[in-house]
Formats: sequence, C-alpha cells, structure tokens
Amino acid sequence: MRVWGIGVEGGKKRAQIPKTDWASDAVGFAITKLEFVPDAVQERVLRGGRRGIVNCTRQWGKSTVMAAKAVHRAYTGAGCLVLVMSPSGRQSGEFLRKAEEFVQRLGIRPRGDGDNELSIALPNGSRIVGLPGTERTLRGFSNVSLMLIDEAARAPDELYRAMRPALATGDGDLWLMSTPNGKRGFFWEEWEQGGSEWERIRVPATECARISARFLEEERAKGEQWYRQEYGCEFLDHEGAVFPADLIEAAFREDFEELGR
Repeated sequence: MRVWGIGVEGGKKRAQIPKTDWASDAVGFAITKLEFVPDAVQERVLRGGRRGIVNCTRQWGKSTVMAAKAVHRAYTGAGCLVLVMSPSGRQSGEFLRKAEEFVQRLGIRPRGDGDNELSIALPNGSRIVGLPGTERTLRGFSNVSLMLIDEAARAPDELYRAMRPALATGDGDLWLMSTPNGKRGFFWEEWEQGGSEWERIRVPATECARISARFLEEERAKGEQWYRQEYGCEFLDHEGAVFPADLIEAAFREDFEELGR
C-alpha cells in the first residue's frame, strides 16, 4: 500500500514522494528490502495472521521464510519482541544467522541485546531472541509480539505449554513449523485437533519446484515410510510401534459404546 502526503510550498500544494506502508505489506517488504523473492506458498506464510502451522517437506525453506517474517515484524513494529525457539540452541542459532543476513540487507549492523546470547537488537527497540527448547530456561519473557517454534514436531510439549502464556498481554502471534515426526506431540495435536483458529499450510516436496523429481526418486528408494514423512508431510506411526496411535487415542475416549448395550 502506498501513502501519498501533501506538502505546501510557496502557498501551493505539491505531491510528496510516496511512502510504502511496509507493516501491511510483508511480501513487498521481503522482495524490496530483504531481497528475498518468496514463492506462492511462502507468500501465504508472510501474510499469515495470529495462528499458523507450516507442515512442510525438508529443504523447502521454512527457516528462511520465517526469518523474513521475524525481521519484518521487528523492523516495522517499534519495541516488538520476537521469540524463536527450537529443540536445540544450535538450531536457534542457525535461524538467527538467517535473520542477521536479512537485517544487514536493511543497512543495519546486527548487534545483540546485551542480555541473551542469541539475539538481535534493532535501532527501533525491537528484538529477535533465539532460545533452546529447554523449559527451565524460557520462563520470564512476556508481551511477545511474535513467537516462532522451529522443528516443532521435535520440540518438547513442556516448552509449548510453558511459553504460550508469554503471548497473553500482547495478544501475540504464534507460528509452528516442522516436518512431521509421528502422531504425537503438540505439533501433530494442533494440526489434527487444534480447531479453526489455525491456518494450516502443507507443502509436500512434489509441490516444491526447487526439489527435482530425480532427487525424490532417489530418496524414495531409501524407504517408503521415511520418504512419506520427510518429503510427503504425512503423520505416520513410528516403525516398531505395537499399537497404532489412532487405536491408543480411541481407548481414552469417553464417548464409546459399551459392549452388550
């Protein structure tokens, strides 16, 4: 969206240079300011609202598009806190490195916030903080504007339960992103049973133009079930499981009909 201002010079009105409202144009911001051209599905992620789940193939670029989303929020909203969590500090560090590259493209020299080892502080007072997936190290954050959980299918449920309250006072946004890891954990539960509040985005490898059909054929030959999970984005029971997850879930339902009735 472009906003035109009207100035006055010598008693005459003149049109000023148009300014872009980047806060409402995340895709334009990514292309113009970050030099990142998203595909159609990545555009959906950038435009996405309060709650989103990205169930995607390996090597789709989820960390890159989420880093762009994080930088857009921090840059366009003064004083915003963006939290990025993953199962390990190394993974959070990789995410922050992608975000730092984008920040540099804005002409800003990345620096830490002085409190957190993995962090980026912007001149407008916003921060992007990367955290490992350990519940005991995460409490204490509040008024979070945007929370991202990377590799959510492999992050502990304790992390998810501990950090959701940090969104309360700021009514912040929450996005989960991962490749599936079986029918278990909060990532699968929110995907299957989380309700209509979530925008669900599924990206199998066959829909990613950056991954060749020849490569996928080679990967499929390594194992069908593994391929369906890593590249097909399917939630499957783990190999060796005695009972399917659906059967276990049904055993705890209260709406069953007793035999003989």
